[in-house]
Amino acid sequence: MQTPAQSIKIPLILATLVSTTIIWSGINPSLPEVWLAEIVPILLIFIPLVVTFKRFQFSNSAYVFMSCWLILHTIGAHYTFANVPFDWFSDLIGSDRNHFDRFAHFSIGFYAYPIAEFLTRREHCKPFIAALFGLCAIMAIAAGYEIIEWWYAVLAGGEAGIEFLGSQGDVWDAQQDMLADTLGAVVSLVIFFIIKPYRSTIR
Repeated sequence: MQTPAQSIKIPLILATLVSTTIIWSGINPSLPEVWLAEIVPILLIFIPLVVTFKRFQFSNSAYVFMSCWLILHTIGAHYTFANVPFDWFSDLIGSDRNHFDRFAHFSIGFYAYPIAEFLTRREHCKPFIAALFGLCAIMAIAAGYEIIEWWYAVLAGGEAGIEFLGSQGDVWDAQQDMLADTLGAVVSLVIFFIIKPYRSTIR
C-alpha cells in the first residue's frame, strides 16, 4: 500500500501534464473557434476531477486512462483533428486519411474504467453490473457526441463546421467513431477486471 504522499504523486504529474497541454493548445490554434468548441468538453471533465480530488480519489490507473483522452483531444483541438501531424501512421497503414481522431475516440472508451470503479468503490453495484453500465454509458456518450458534432457543423458552417465534424469525406465516420469508443471501453474494462481497482484505493 502506498502512503498518501505517494498516492498523490501520479495524479499530480498527470494534472500538470494535462494543464500544460491545454495551455499549449490555446497558443495560436489553427482555428480559434474550433479550438474553443473542442476545449469545452475537456474543461468540463478536467475541472471537476481537480475540484473533487480530495473528496473522491480515483485509482492511479483510472487517472492514467482519463488523461489519455484529455491530452489527445486537446492536441486535436489545437490542430483540428484532420490536420494533426500524424502522417507517419497514415503512411504506415497505406491510408490517405488522418486517423488521429480514431485514437482519440478509442481513448474516450477508457472512461468506462473510472465509471465502473466509482460504482464499485461506492458499493452501488457489483463489478459486472458496474462494467456493463460503464460500457453502455460510453456508447450513449459516443452517440450523443456525434449528434453534437453534426449540430455544431450545421450551425457554424464553412471551414469551422467541416473541421469540427472531422469526417474527412468518410460517409461512415460517425459509425466508425462510435465503434472506436466502444472498443476502447471494452479494452479498459478487460483491464478493470484484471486490476480490480475496487479492491484497493491506490493501484
